[in-house]
Amino acid sequence: MQKRNFLKQILGGAALVLATAVPVHAIAAEMPGKGVKVQPIKSSIAEETFQTELVMRALTDLGYEVEPIKEIEYAAGHIALGNGDATFMADHWNPLHVDFYEKAGGDAKLYREGVYSGGALQGYLIDKATADKYNITSIDQLKDPKIAKLFDTDGDGKADLAGCNPGWGCEKVIEHHLDAYGLRDRITHKQGSYAAIIADTIARQNQGESVLYYTWTPYWVSGVLVPGKDVTWLKVPFSALPGERKNVDTALPDGSNYGFQANNQHIVANRAFTDANPAAAKLFAIMKLSNNDISAQNKRMRDGENKAADITRHVDAWVKGHADTYKSWLDQARAAAK
Repeated sequence: MQKRNFLKQILGGAALVLATAVPVHAIAAEMPGKGVKVQPIKSSIAEETFQTELVMRALTDLGYEVEPIKEIEYAAGHIALGNGDATFMADHWNPLHVDFYEKAGGDAKLYREGVYSGGALQGYLIDKATADKYNITSIDQLKDPKIAKLFDTDGDGKADLAGCNPGWGCEKVIEHHLDAYGLRDRITHKQGSYAAIIADTIARQNQGESVLYYTWTPYWVSGVLVPGKDVTWLKVPFSALPGERKNVDTALPDGSNYGFQANNQHIVANRAFTDANPAAAKLFAIMKLSNNDISAQNKRMRDGENKAADITRHVDAWVKGHADTYKSWLDQARAAAK
């Protein structure tokens, strides 16, 4: 009798397990990336972490085993993606990084579908006080040594431009502009850590000094030095870009020409990985983040919320505040895997 009851208990427990167990195929559908490792990369720009971690969060929720971010500058980063040494980068600027993209193998080795964040601008700015006082509207006015000297910070008589880190796409454009506009003898392209250089620029502007710098949007700098209020964009005399874009017109629809094309930011990934992982490929193609959201988060970092835990909290808040959108991304990615 005791054996019979014990057998009933065993069989009853087994039936309960079978009734409540989730089928293997259902788990696979929910987690199409299970067992697949992903290596994200980004440049040394700390403010790219937010965009990158949002992609990482979605991949993790799809079951992928996402490794910590590795830092590498853009040119080498594209090569790493093409060779399969990295999986994705969330801040590929198109067309700014077109030469990096093509040298890394182009569409044959890299995947670039959809626009993660659109309408990014970049160019040269000066403080509005100096612009108004001397009626400076174009970068080529700095060919006048008297105008160039206004922005001299080291006493050599040349304007000092707070510029781009070595290895960034903007470095190539700025260097090309200095020659194309005859400014090589009038402007020194100050390079190093952009974060340190722009911090010094902001400090000098706050002290009433004349400043000349390069920046881009979306980025926190234009939330501190506000175009039209604190600073003004400088136009260029004509379009002049290096490499494959040498014949491209950089004028904006309103006729303004700041020397750089308007850019879209894309998630770019290793092609072999996306071919083997349609869920991730779909995710990369449909994720979208507004310039306003990026700039607002970047400003919070600039104001002191720049620790790893802070950025994770920012991602948490974004996902919570855009729950329907985020769920839609995951649903579409899972459907693509079926």
